[in-house]
Amino acid sequence: MKILGIETSCDETAIAIYDDQQGLLAHIVYSQTDVHALYGGVVPELAARDHIRKVLPLLQQACHKAACEVQDITAIAYTAGPGLAGALMVGAAIAKSLALALNLPAIAVHHMEAHLLAPFLEPRQPTFPFVALLVSGGHTLLVLVNDLGKYQILGESLDDAAGEAFDKVAKILSLPYPGGKALADLAQQGDSQRFLFPRPLIKRGLNFSFSGLKTHATNVLKNYGDKARADIATAFQEAVVDTLIAKCKRALAQTGLIQLVIAGGVSANQLLRERLVALGKDLQAAIYYPRLEFCTDNAAMVAYTGYRRFQLGNFDHDLTFKVYPRGRGSNLSL
Repeated sequence: MKILGIETSCDETAIAIYDDQQGLLAHIVYSQTDVHALYGGVVPELAARDHIRKVLPLLQQACHKAACEVQDITAIAYTAGPGLAGALMVGAAIAKSLALALNLPAIAVHHMEAHLLAPFLEPRQPTFPFVALLVSGGHTLLVLVNDLGKYQILGESLDDAAGEAFDKVAKILSLPYPGGKALADLAQQGDSQRFLFPRPLIKRGLNFSFSGLKTHATNVLKNYGDKARADIATAFQEAVVDTLIAKCKRALAQTGLIQLVIAGGVSANQLLRERLVALGKDLQAAIYYPRLEFCTDNAAMVAYTGYRRFQLGNFDHDLTFKVYPRGRGSNLSL
């Protein structure tokens, strides 16, 4: 069984092929960073147009790498949301068209569920149930994962997601796009003792709030000037990471579980990974996360999620399709 995965939710065009016997046969990611860098952020119309240009050539490359033909594919999985509407439409339309032409089932995949399952692409995998921290540019979620498709949202961001806050503060500090990585790099040069940023909601519940940190960073920059940029980056990153760690610790305590999965673009942050490893040792809990190439948007996680959904019979053969820019419901399923 071979599952084709198509990912076009934002500014990466990605194709992957997953085999139920051999695992991941191919995965290719084309980043649109250079396209959007001139504008300091993602331009939705340009993203959609670039996906149109890149999807089919990448599909040909993936089939060549996997040593298979499109006729060998069993089903086609595509990201249906959340994401940019125009970008999602490109992947959905191509997936449905291929499915029609090849008489194959199509599988709509929730982007955040795909991130959640990305650690299952690794040799060392969690077992159900576990707690998952999903941190990306658009979402910050703590999820109780009882089984595939059985999700309970424990906490979520009330305003800016962690990744979104990273990008906004990077822009305030006049850092290049993509801002999250640039800020993390600058933070390595800063003095962690100079500024102490607030830890929003750190003593309450499992929800997150990061928009206030953006305002705090703006005020500190106004008061201390550009020479404080590295120290501001350090203080900001410390505040975000401390908050995420505190919420993870509370979630594990409330659920009584000793397995924690972290996934999403921000899970590539080195400081966050170091603190999570320390948390795992302190609590004698197992920490799982995907390799760095599977933290950012990719089609490998989409293909794998499609495979798991196919096993459950969650697919269709009809021509209709919908995309969900803001997701659908609160259980990470479509």
